[in-house]
Amino acid sequence: ITIIFMKKVELKIIGLSYSQSQAGSYVLVLGEKKGKLKLPIIIKPQDAQFIAMKIDGLSTPRPLIHELFKKLTDFLNADLQQVYISHILEGIFYAKLIFSNAVDDFEIDCSVGDAICLALQYGAPIFCTKEVIKLSGIEIDDDGSMSEEQSEANHKERDYSAVVTVENLERMLQKALENEEYEIASQLRDRIQEIKSNEE
Repeated sequence: ITIIFMKKVELKIIGLSYSQSQAGSYVLVLGEKKGKLKLPIIIKPQDAQFIAMKIDGLSTPRPLIHELFKKLTDFLNADLQQVYISHILEGIFYAKLIFSNAVDDFEIDCSVGDAICLALQYGAPIFCTKEVIKLSGIEIDDDGSMSEEQSEANHKERDYSAVVTVENLERMLQKALENEEYEIASQLRDRIQEIKSNEE
């Protein structure tokens, strides 16, 4: 498989919040590591749940699909080198995974939500083509506002612990209970209680 090398910008996870415009979805905000442009991306609730759990260091007794995928690729001696958002078409972002098996590098197409989940699972860097960041990147604050006072804060490294709020965890807990995902719900409940007790 031929890999086309494009100019890329490294991104970091800035925020994760409930989407006000698309019910049942979440907005994942990715930001330039060296810059102030940000990419707000709509992702599925399942991806948001997994991302929140990885950021908070939570685990379940049984492996979730992205964890299972990593076990499979580990068995095949393939490692995820990076994920990158390759292009945008009609408002939908497309991503690619770059794997290496020590002999060849190869690409796999996937959704952005899955790409970010796998990047967190493997500890792989997240990139975006310069074309996408120029086309879709916007200068906003982490909560979606555009106040000038926050422009300096946009350049600071963010701690993942500030990404997921109790309110978002509670929404995910409710969704997990509705889907009868009790193991995940238990982990989310414990994390919510831990955060609330630390705030007291």
